[in-house]
Amino acid sequence: QVQLVESGGGSVQAGGSLRLSCAGSGYTFSTYSMGWFRQAPGKEREGVAAIDSDGSTSFADSVRGRFTISKDNAKNTLFLQMNSLKPEDSAMYYCAAGRMTTNQGVGTKYEYAYWGQGTQVTVSS
Repeated sequence: QVQLVESGGGSVQAGGSLRLSCAGSGYTFSTYSMGWFRQAPGKEREGVAAIDSDGSTSFADSVRGRFTISKDNAKNTLFLQMNSLKPEDSAMYYCAAGRMTTNQGVGTKYEYAYWGQGTQVTVSS
């Protein structure tokens, strides 16, 4: 049974940083493409960053240059380092695994098979 558990969310002032983690279990972590998504109230869930099994990364334009995605296959953990945070980055952040397409970019929520419960990020101005 695939499980994804996010952690690291919280409240921070604009310009600050947070590091999200996603611990995966129940599957061969290193072989799955994974991603981070976010959803603000009243908005669609949008892709933020993705990392393929070979380590190649993709980012949404809104976060490129501020966010970094990485993974530790030995610890079955996915990370999202978020710097220079803005109030518009406030959202519930979700970890996703098992991308079912080979499309370029972060992809849409429909392309991922497994999801965590989310961790809240709030950025105040």
